[in-house]
Amino acid sequence: MDNALYAWGKLPKSTCEEAQVGPNDRAGAKRYIAGVMQCLESTWEQHFSASGAQFQEAKLKFAGGSYCELEPRYDSDSVYCHPNHTVVYKLGKSWLTDPSDLWLMYNTATRYAQHIQELVLIIHSVDVEAFYDSQAERFERLRRYRLQSNCLAGAFVKSVWPLEGRSARAWKYLQAMLVGDVPGRPRAYGKTANLKLWTKRGFATGDPGSCNTWKAPASEVS
Repeated sequence: MDNALYAWGKLPKSTCEEAQVGPNDRAGAKRYIAGVMQCLESTWEQHFSASGAQFQEAKLKFAGGSYCELEPRYDSDSVYCHPNHTVVYKLGKSWLTDPSDLWLMYNTATRYAQHIQELVLIIHSVDVEAFYDSQAERFERLRRYRLQSNCLAGAFVKSVWPLEGRSARAWKYLQAMLVGDVPGRPRAYGKTANLKLWTKRGFATGDPGSCNTWKAPASEVS
């Protein structure tokens, strides 16, 4: 699948100051995520403007329960809510116990990437049931969509790298945290090796053009 996004070049280089957040610091984590959202808005707005494309900001909401497909069985979760263009977070113990790594930045960038996929109409490749000849095709499209958002997140992190106080070790540690589809569950996110492959690819290039999962071989989106 072709899209204008792939021809716009690398994301603009900039700085992104991480807010301080300590263990079990919900207010600090909210400030951190809000700060990363501002960096994402600035980076992507510049990228759209330089390419002559129309940009729209995303909203940020902190919620609980099952708001807009938040997973109720998890104490922490995040989603991009398409109907109201909102990145939604549920923050619980599992993500707040030790938020010293890059997880919250990477996760926010992944959700924001889904906002970008909506703005450039990539979302239309996965949100219409008529596209699916089978469940297998449906899940393959979901994997291509979600692995692309991981790649775009990697490209964003590269655009603000190096981060003050962070070393290459922090990026490598993030790679070790990434986990894909669990055996026995629907194959909707991609296996761990491919999740890491696309995240690393985005970071290596800093270019959304390297994130065209739609033309990748099936082995890279399994």
